[in-house]
Amino acid sequence: MENNLLYQFDLEKGKEIIGVDEAGRGPLAGPVVAAAVKLKSYSEELQEINDSKKLTEKKRERLFDKIMESFEVGVGIATPQEIDEINILNATFLAMRRAIEELKNKVGADDILILVDGNFKIREYEGKQEAVIKGDAKSLAIAAASIIAKVTRDRILVNEAEKYPEYNFEKHKGYGTKAHREVLVKLGPTPIHRKSFLKKILGTDENN
Repeated sequence: MENNLLYQFDLEKGKEIIGVDEAGRGPLAGPVVAAAVKLKSYSEELQEINDSKKLTEKKRERLFDKIMESFEVGVGIATPQEIDEINILNATFLAMRRAIEELKNKVGADDILILVDGNFKIREYEGKQEAVIKGDAKSLAIAAASIIAKVTRDRILVNEAEKYPEYNFEKHKGYGTKAHREVLVKLGPTPIHRKSFLKKILGTDENN
């Protein structure tokens, strides 16, 4: 099965690996969330794990609990304010470093290979790492990290929806849907919006 291939990919990299991925680089609102995971024990149940984008929300929620049982997990967040201050790419790396730090505090592993999803290695991270293009479709650890990051971020936006009900964050999770853009033009941004992402929509200087 395809998912056995994900596990085999990780095994070929060695037993001491951490998978890292993020969720939320594109939305207009909310944080960018990264997860770092290290497998504790493999079981057949984990064969369902795949790139979070290929799974339904219901399935991601179910797999979230399995991952939390089978992996050591660290989560890192960069706020909308940090995104505006240092840009989304640097904020993504910041969230990833925070996730790795949290995980390493749990597992105490210093000399360990980080497999990070995407084209870029994590800036300002000193340890061993390897960028894996489309890693969430190749590596079990990266795929698991993608699910943790996605579900964690979705839950944050659902909570924010209670504070700002007019924006329907629970539906679009901060992404720039037509309905979201229309509300933004009508009501303006909330404190969780990324001001640097709104210039074209609102027709204002992003620094104001």
